[in-house]
Amino acid sequence: MASLVIAEHDNAVLKDATAKTASAAAQLGAPVHVLVAGYQCGAVAAAAARLPGVEKILIADAQAFARMIAEPMEQLIVGLAPGYDAILAPATTNGKNYMPRVAAKLDVPQVSEILAVESPDTFRRPIYAGNAIQTVQAPAGKKVITVRTTAFKPLEGAGSAPVENVAAPADPGISKFVSEELSRSERPELTSAKIVISGGRGLQSGENFHLLEKIADKLHAALGASRAAVDAGFVPNDYQVGQTGKVVAPELYIAVGISGAIQHLAGMKDSKVIAAINKDEEAPIFQIADYGLVADLFKAIPEMEQELTRLGY
Repeated sequence: MASLVIAEHDNAVLKDATAKTASAAAQLGAPVHVLVAGYQCGAVAAAAARLPGVEKILIADAQAFARMIAEPMEQLIVGLAPGYDAILAPATTNGKNYMPRVAAKLDVPQVSEILAVESPDTFRRPIYAGNAIQTVQAPAGKKVITVRTTAFKPLEGAGSAPVENVAAPADPGISKFVSEELSRSERPELTSAKIVISGGRGLQSGENFHLLEKIADKLHAALGASRAAVDAGFVPNDYQVGQTGKVVAPELYIAVGISGAIQHLAGMKDSKVIAAINKDEEAPIFQIADYGLVADLFKAIPEMEQELTRLGY
């Protein structure tokens, strides 16, 4: 049988997490199908059809899937499950919401946030806030898997998979979408940005984050924060990078005023290059940083901005 990947999207744009999850699914050695569940999401299905290595796109277009609420998503996926050996979703907020329900209804253990595929039933995943990597073997039968997409690269090339409509089950009506409050920004989205600059408790206040905003604007970077900064009310929760926040793996991660608690390191240590600025030379962040500057950030960041301006950024 095949593997089914649940697409991550906003009903208009297919998220990069889908391509990376499809890459993980391809390593299972079975044909890969992608399920696009949404509302008025034909453009998303068309984009998914161009993913390399994907053999079929299933589209379930109904109002109930507009916000990927867990209950209708679970009903849809469980209804399709008999045709698949493995069901995979990105380990995003959405995936973490509906996939445990799918696993429970199928009465199988979920394998969460895999980092690598060793074989069709053996995977590597982080434990202890990423301080150890565990190799796990799933029992025989159907696999329910979430994928830490920062660990996988999308396959190269282009595909042309056929698109097939699937019937949407009736909305169980157990829960409904009420409202959402989203932070609007012209900067790149945190989990997909090539450069991320994050601030911690060392910035002392939310007003001081404007120092990082200037750097972010010059480098076209996303702005992040440690949990300590979020808990202190410096910035909104959606800025948080770490075990209980967002997991990022940009080409460059700049940590400013962040000590480097293990919960934060779990969310950014896979970054290609890590640079840290902290006045405490014993800060744990320096143990994983490729470049470290022991300095007062309130002096170093303005100097960095001036240098970037001089270089034409």
